[in-house]
Amino acid sequence: MTPLSLVLQLGQVTGSAVTEVSLAGNYVESDILTMMLRAGPMVKTIMAILLLASVVSWCIVLFKFFQFGKASKNSAKFLDDFWKSRSLATLYSESSNYGLSPVSQVFRVGYQELGRVHKAKLEMRPAIDNVERSLKRTATAESTRLFKYLPFLASCGNATPFIGLFGTVWGIMGSFHEIGLKGSANLAAVAPGISEALVATAAGLAAAIPAVIFFNYYNSRLRILETDMHNFMSDFINILERDLMKNTTPTGGSPEF
Repeated sequence: MTPLSLVLQLGQVTGSAVTEVSLAGNYVESDILTMMLRAGPMVKTIMAILLLASVVSWCIVLFKFFQFGKASKNSAKFLDDFWKSRSLATLYSESSNYGLSPVSQVFRVGYQELGRVHKAKLEMRPAIDNVERSLKRTATAESTRLFKYLPFLASCGNATPFIGLFGTVWGIMGSFHEIGLKGSANLAAVAPGISEALVATAAGLAAAIPAVIFFNYYNSRLRILETDMHNFMSDFINILERDLMKNTTPTGGSPEF
Protein backbone atom coordinates (compact mmCIF):
# COMPACT_ATOMS: atom_id res chain seq x y z
CA MET A 1 0.00 0.00 0.00
CA THR A 2 1.43 3.33 -1.04
CA PRO A 3 1.59 6.27 1.37
CA LEU A 4 -0.83 8.20 -0.83
CA SER A 5 -3.50 5.49 -0.72
CA LEU A 6 -3.07 5.22 3.05
CA VAL A 7 -3.63 8.96 3.46
CA LEU A 8 -6.75 8.79 1.28
CA GLN A 9 -8.20 5.92 3.30
CA LEU A 10 -7.55 7.73 6.57
CA GLY A 11 -9.22 10.82 5.18
CA GLN A 12 -12.29 8.83 4.17
CA VAL A 13 -12.52 7.19 7.61
CA THR A 14 -12.11 10.54 9.38
CA GLY A 15 -14.68 12.21 7.16
CA SER A 16 -17.24 9.47 7.70
CA ALA A 17 -16.66 9.64 11.49
CA VAL A 18 -17.18 13.41 11.51
CA THR A 19 -20.34 13.00 9.46
CA GLU A 20 -21.69 10.39 11.87
CA VAL A 21 -20.96 12.63 14.88
CA SER A 22 -22.62 15.59 13.16
CA LEU A 23 -25.67 13.53 12.30
CA ALA A 24 -25.83 12.19 15.85
CA GLY A 25 -25.66 15.72 17.25
CA ASN A 26 -28.42 16.92 14.92
CA TYR A 27 -30.49 13.89 15.88
CA VAL A 28 -30.13 14.62 19.59
CA GLU A 29 -31.04 18.30 19.10
CA SER A 30 -34.15 17.51 17.07
CA ASP A 31 -35.13 14.34 18.92
CA ILE A 32 -37.70 15.94 21.28
CA LEU A 33 -39.29 17.99 18.51
CA THR A 34 -39.45 14.93 16.27
CA MET A 35 -41.17 12.87 18.94
CA MET A 36 -43.72 15.65 19.48
CA LEU A 37 -44.45 15.88 15.75
CA ARG A 38 -44.77 12.12 15.40
CA ALA A 39 -47.17 11.81 18.33
CA GLY A 40 -50.83 11.03 17.80
CA PRO A 41 -53.62 13.63 17.55
CA MET A 42 -54.68 13.23 21.18
CA VAL A 43 -51.13 13.65 22.50
CA LYS A 44 -50.62 16.68 20.25
CA THR A 45 -53.83 18.22 21.59
CA ILE A 46 -52.68 17.66 25.17
CA MET A 47 -49.29 19.18 24.35
CA ALA A 48 -51.04 22.25 22.94
CA ILE A 49 -53.13 22.58 26.12
CA LEU A 50 -50.01 22.31 28.27
CA LEU A 51 -48.20 24.89 26.15
CA LEU A 52 -51.12 27.31 26.48
CA ALA A 53 -51.26 26.77 30.25
CA SER A 54 -47.52 27.39 30.52
CA VAL A 55 -47.69 30.61 28.49
CA VAL A 56 -50.59 31.97 30.56
CA SER A 57 -48.78 31.02 33.78
CA TRP A 58 -45.64 32.89 32.78
CA CYS A 59 -47.72 35.95 31.80
CA ILE A 60 -49.28 35.93 35.28
CA VAL A 61 -45.86 35.44 36.89
CA LEU A 62 -44.45 38.49 35.11
CA PHE A 63 -47.55 40.62 35.80
CA LYS A 64 -47.52 39.74 39.50
CA PHE A 65 -43.78 40.41 39.70
CA PHE A 66 -44.32 44.05 38.76
CA GLN A 67 -47.58 44.37 40.72
CA PHE A 68 -46.18 43.07 43.99
CA GLY A 69 -42.93 44.94 43.50
CA LYS A 70 -44.73 48.28 43.15
CA ALA A 71 -47.17 47.50 45.97
CA SER A 72 -44.38 46.65 48.42
CA LYS A 73 -42.21 49.61 47.46
CA ASN A 74 -45.04 52.17 47.56
CA SER A 75 -46.44 50.79 50.82
CA ALA A 76 -43.05 51.04 52.52
CA LYS A 77 -42.68 54.64 51.32
CA PHE A 78 -46.19 55.55 52.46
CA LEU A 79 -45.68 54.11 55.94
CA ASP A 80 -42.44 56.04 56.28
CA ASP A 81 -44.14 59.28 55.22
CA PHE A 82 -47.15 58.56 57.43
CA TRP A 83 -45.10 58.49 60.63
CA LYS A 84 -43.10 61.52 59.58
CA SER A 85 -46.11 63.61 58.61
CA ARG A 86 -47.60 66.18 60.98
CA SER A 87 -50.89 66.51 59.10
CA LEU A 88 -53.07 63.71 57.81
CA ALA A 89 -54.89 66.17 55.56
CA THR A 90 -51.64 66.93 53.74
CA LEU A 91 -50.79 63.25 53.54
CA TYR A 92 -54.26 62.50 52.16
CA SER A 93 -53.87 65.13 49.42
CA GLU A 94 -50.58 63.48 48.41
CA SER A 95 -51.79 59.87 48.72
CA SER A 96 -52.34 59.55 44.97
CA ASN A 97 -48.56 59.66 44.55
CA TYR A 98 -48.28 56.19 46.09
CA GLY A 99 -49.99 54.46 43.18
CA LEU A 100 -51.83 51.27 44.02
CA SER A 101 -50.20 50.79 47.40
CA PRO A 102 -52.67 48.71 49.44
CA VAL A 103 -51.77 50.49 52.69
CA SER A 104 -52.30 53.93 51.17
CA GLN A 105 -55.68 52.79 49.79
CA VAL A 106 -56.70 51.71 53.28
CA PHE A 107 -55.63 55.10 54.62
CA ARG A 108 -57.56 57.01 51.95
CA VAL A 109 -60.82 55.20 52.70
CA GLY A 110 -60.28 55.50 56.46
CA TYR A 111 -59.62 59.23 56.22
CA GLN A 112 -62.71 59.76 54.06
CA GLU A 113 -64.85 57.86 56.56
CA LEU A 114 -63.32 59.90 59.37
CA GLY A 115 -64.45 63.07 57.62
CA ARG A 116 -67.98 61.70 57.27
CA VAL A 117 -68.31 60.74 60.94
CA HIS A 118 -67.04 64.19 61.96
CA LYS A 119 -69.71 65.81 59.80
CA ALA A 120 -72.36 63.50 61.26
CA LYS A 121 -71.15 64.40 64.79
CA LEU A 122 -71.31 60.80 65.95
CA GLU A 123 -70.30 59.69 69.41
CA MET A 124 -66.80 58.34 69.87
CA ARG A 125 -67.62 54.61 69.88
CA PRO A 126 -69.92 54.64 66.80
CA ALA A 127 -67.44 56.85 64.96
CA ILE A 128 -64.54 54.49 65.66
CA ASP A 129 -66.65 51.47 64.69
CA ASN A 130 -67.58 53.06 61.35
CA VAL A 131 -63.97 53.89 60.54
CA GLU A 132 -62.82 50.42 61.56
CA ARG A 133 -65.40 48.74 59.34
CA SER A 134 -64.30 50.89 56.40
CA LEU A 135 -60.67 49.99 57.00
CA LYS A 136 -61.42 46.26 57.17
CA ARG A 137 -63.59 46.36 54.06
CA THR A 138 -60.88 48.14 52.09
CA ALA A 139 -58.16 45.79 53.35
CA THR A 140 -60.23 42.82 52.20
CA ALA A 141 -60.78 44.42 48.78
CA GLU A 142 -57.05 45.07 48.41
CA SER A 143 -56.20 41.50 49.37
CA THR A 144 -58.69 40.23 46.79
CA ARG A 145 -57.19 42.50 44.13
CA LEU A 146 -53.65 41.29 44.84
CA PHE A 147 -54.76 37.64 44.96
CA LYS A 148 -56.40 37.90 41.54
CA TYR A 149 -55.00 35.42 38.95
CA LEU A 150 -52.99 33.52 41.58
CA PRO A 151 -55.58 30.70 41.70
CA PHE A 152 -54.72 29.94 38.07
CA LEU A 153 -51.13 29.25 39.09
CA ALA A 154 -52.37 26.89 41.80
CA SER A 155 -54.71 25.13 39.37
CA CYS A 156 -51.96 24.86 36.77
CA GLY A 157 -49.57 23.39 39.31
CA ASN A 158 -52.12 20.81 40.40
CA ALA A 159 -53.69 19.88 37.07
CA THR A 160 -50.97 19.96 34.40
CA PRO A 161 -49.02 16.92 35.71
CA PHE A 162 -52.20 14.84 35.47
CA ILE A 163 -53.00 16.24 32.02
CA GLY A 164 -49.52 15.24 30.89
CA LEU A 165 -49.92 11.83 32.51
CA PHE A 166 -53.18 11.36 30.63
CA GLY A 167 -51.33 12.07 27.39
CA THR A 168 -48.66 9.55 28.33
CA VAL A 169 -51.22 6.84 29.14
CA TRP A 170 -53.04 7.54 25.90
CA GLY A 171 -49.81 7.34 23.90
CA ILE A 172 -48.79 4.07 25.56
CA MET A 173 -52.21 2.63 24.79
CA GLY A 174 -51.65 3.51 21.16
CA SER A 175 -48.22 1.87 21.23
CA PHE A 176 -49.59 -1.38 22.59
CA HIS A 177 -52.35 -1.27 20.01
CA GLU A 178 -49.72 -1.01 17.27
CA ILE A 179 -47.85 -3.93 18.84
CA GLY A 180 -51.01 -6.00 18.70
CA LEU A 181 -51.54 -5.16 15.03
CA LYS A 182 -47.94 -5.91 14.05
CA GLY A 183 -47.56 -8.93 16.28
CA SER A 184 -44.13 -7.74 17.41
CA ALA A 185 -43.27 -6.97 21.02
CA ASN A 186 -39.54 -6.29 20.83
CA LEU A 187 -37.94 -3.15 22.25
CA ALA A 188 -37.46 -1.57 18.86
CA ALA A 189 -41.21 -1.70 18.24
CA VAL A 190 -42.23 -0.43 21.71
CA ALA A 191 -39.62 2.25 22.47
CA PRO A 192 -40.54 4.94 19.88
CA GLY A 193 -44.21 5.11 20.83
CA ILE A 194 -43.53 5.07 24.56
CA SER A 195 -40.85 7.76 24.30
CA GLU A 196 -43.24 9.97 22.34
CA ALA A 197 -45.89 9.44 25.01
CA LEU A 198 -43.52 10.27 27.88
CA VAL A 199 -42.89 13.71 26.39
CA ALA A 200 -46.40 14.67 27.54
CA THR A 201 -45.53 13.89 31.17
CA ALA A 202 -42.33 15.95 30.90
CA ALA A 203 -44.31 18.85 29.43
CA GLY A 204 -46.87 18.64 32.24
CA LEU A 205 -44.11 18.81 34.87
CA ALA A 206 -42.43 21.70 33.02
CA ALA A 207 -45.68 23.67 33.21
CA ALA A 208 -46.47 22.70 36.81
CA ILE A 209 -43.16 23.28 38.60
CA PRO A 210 -42.80 27.05 37.90
CA ALA A 211 -46.50 27.59 38.62
CA VAL A 212 -46.25 25.98 42.07
CA ILE A 213 -43.04 27.80 42.95
CA PHE A 214 -44.34 31.25 42.02
CA PHE A 215 -47.76 30.66 43.57
CA ASN A 216 -46.12 29.96 46.92
CA TYR A 217 -43.77 32.92 46.49
CA TYR A 218 -46.49 35.44 45.67
CA ASN A 219 -48.79 34.02 48.31
CA SER A 220 -46.11 34.68 50.94
CA ARG A 221 -45.65 38.24 49.65
CA LEU A 222 -49.40 38.76 49.86
CA ARG A 223 -49.36 37.65 53.50
CA ILE A 224 -46.68 40.26 54.22
CA LEU A 225 -48.75 43.03 52.62
CA GLU A 226 -51.84 41.88 54.52
CA THR A 227 -49.86 42.06 57.75
CA ASP A 228 -48.79 45.62 56.87
CA MET A 229 -52.41 46.59 56.24
CA HIS A 230 -53.67 45.10 59.51
CA ASN A 231 -50.84 46.70 61.50
CA PHE A 232 -51.62 50.06 59.91
CA MET A 233 -55.32 49.64 60.69
CA SER A 234 -54.52 49.02 64.37
CA ASP A 235 -52.22 52.04 64.53
CA PHE A 236 -54.76 54.27 62.76
CA ILE A 237 -57.56 53.25 65.12
CA ASN A 238 -55.31 53.81 68.15
CA ILE A 239 -54.43 57.31 66.95
CA LEU A 240 -58.09 58.05 66.31
CA GLU A 241 -59.13 56.84 69.76
CA ARG A 242 -56.49 58.96 71.47
CA ASP A 243 -57.53 62.00 69.47
CA LEU A 244 -61.22 61.59 70.19
CA MET A 245 -60.67 60.81 73.85
CA LYS A 246 -58.46 63.84 74.45
CA ASN A 247 -60.39 66.02 72.02
CA THR A 248 -57.04 67.63 71.14
CA THR A 249 -54.49 67.10 68.45
CA PRO A 250 -51.96 64.49 69.49
CA THR A 251 -48.41 65.46 70.25
CA GLY A 252 -45.14 63.64 69.91
CA GLY A 253 -44.54 61.39 66.92
CA SER A 254 -48.19 60.86 65.95
CA PRO A 255 -49.57 62.66 62.90
CA GLU A 256 -52.17 65.35 63.41
CA PHE A 257 -55.72 65.06 62.16
